[in-house]
Amino acid sequence: MARYTGPVCRMCRRENMKLFLKGDRCFTDKCAVERRAYAPGQHGQGRVKVSDYGTQLREKQRVKRTYGLLENQFRSYFEKAERMKGVTGENLLVLLERRLDSMVYRMGFATSRSEARQLVRHSHFAINGRKVNVPSYLVRPGDVVELREKSRQVARINEALDGVMRRGLPSWVDVDRGGFKGTVKTLPVRAEMTTPTFQEQLIVELYSK
Repeated sequence: MARYTGPVCRMCRRENMKLFLKGDRCFTDKCAVERRAYAPGQHGQGRVKVSDYGTQLREKQRVKRTYGLLENQFRSYFEKAERMKGVTGENLLVLLERRLDSMVYRMGFATSRSEARQLVRHSHFAINGRKVNVPSYLVRPGDVVELREKSRQVARINEALDGVMRRGLPSWVDVDRGGFKGTVKTLPVRAEMTTPTFQEQLIVELYSK
């Protein structure tokens, strides 16, 4: 399966915002956006006039890179969001947040979505007692995401749980730290999806051309 394997801090600099792709490093002064707040490359510090299309494209790239998706995957989520009732842009972000890898990250079992994706792929988690190793699995309200017994001594996971309060827990999840599990209370709430800040309407405009 194709995936991006290059330097992820370069993507944050290109989008001129923190996408929180490196876990705890993004909260320190080692963050690349803090140290070099300009686009990568030899022309990164030059002046660039951005068109409306360019603004829309950059917003799409920000969301796509934050959730670690390729273009075809992202487009399929958009098409699904279009078929749902409600606001298409908000539907899109809710679908992305419902992915199992994103939910594992939100619950604090991993410090980044890429780390969460790897943990899910390696069968560390079960949903409602059944092993699930598909990062794109869409969770539903009432689902219980639990760390499997054999994985509860993994140091990296315990370190992530210890540091989860730094970024906070969203209102749509409830985490039992001692039981190594979390419950999806409701569907994600758009008003609380503030890190990073997205303008999803620009993505709708881009795909509507």
